[in-house]
Amino acid sequence: MTITLLQFIGLLLLGLNVLTFIVYWFDKWMARANGWRIPEFILWLLALLGGSIGALLAAELLRHKNKKLSFQLVLWLIILLQLGVGAGYYWLQRD
Repeated sequence: MTITLLQFIGLLLLGLNVLTFIVYWFDKWMARANGWRIPEFILWLLALLGGSIGALLAAELLRHKNKKLSFQLVLWLIILLQLGVGAGYYWLQRD
């Protein structure tokens, strides 16, 4: 059984979003335990690489980083960038 490129990308994104959610959960857990924290740059990078849905779910469900406006602003800029790239790709492929 072979998978198509689109299926591979979908599985990759699914895995990345699960990983992002887990990393956000771990950071929240460490925050409560006053332990070592994951740098915000790493959290943003995971979202930028394709884990933005996992980041949004973690922020909402875990209430993690959802009150820190500067963090949320960068996260939403990443999401807008991803939507713009997706829309641009769709627009270029429609012919």
